[in-house]
Amino acid sequence: MAPTTVRKFESEEQVSVALASYIHHLSAKFISAYGTFSVVLSGGTLIDTLRKLTEPPYISSIDWSKWLIFFLDERVVPLDHPDSNYKLAYDGFLSKVPIPASNIFSIKEKLSPEEAADEYEQRLKHLVANNTLKTSPTTGFAKFDLMLVGMGPEGHVASLFCWYFQRFEKTKWVTFITDSPKPPPPRITFTLPLINSADHIAMVVTGEDAADAVKVALGKHAADYYPLPVQKVSPEENLTWFLDKEAASEL
Repeated sequence: MAPTTVRKFESEEQVSVALASYIHHLSAKFISAYGTFSVVLSGGTLIDTLRKLTEPPYISSIDWSKWLIFFLDERVVPLDHPDSNYKLAYDGFLSKVPIPASNIFSIKEKLSPEEAADEYEQRLKHLVANNTLKTSPTTGFAKFDLMLVGMGPEGHVASLFCWYFQRFEKTKWVTFITDSPKPPPPRITFTLPLINSADHIAMVVTGEDAADAVKVALGKHAADYYPLPVQKVSPEENLTWFLDKEAASEL
């Protein structure tokens, strides 16, 4: 199991400041070592919490041209649809930093959920084959440098929900769901084996609506219950939780 660090802050603003510093450090480290920095984004409030990266000193000190952007999960809707995670990320973050458009790997439009999941998985495998992405020697799956992951109030991550079979997928890199308990119903999502092949995962959780799930995941009785999807997240190098005071209030 990956080493886990839990960082608690007084406010979401402090989480945003610390997260920017953490990402800046990893960006420099991986670009120096490998020439690129592969980053997986999730949706929700995480995108707004990335806002400090769009400001000095980071906007000018990060080598954005070396970033590769992927999506932890996506709603199967047009990219300009209000429910699209790509649109959320573009409007709140990607449009404000100079990452080349060719380095942003969004879902392919006008496909069924199953087709979209398969197409995205095949694209990832192609990027592994041409050495754009690294491979985990442990799992054989793509090995992303950093995944930025949020958590739902009932403990789901990506579009892997508590009582849905997709959370148990072992062989696929990307799977699909047609009946998400949160709208819109059709989605694609990274699977846990792909998520856990990452080098580093930042679990960014803010707000009091997440406090109960944080308590289950990190509290002293965490092992007493059927595990939430978030409890199955364990990257190959390091898992760092970023919590504001409200999210950590039940610990």
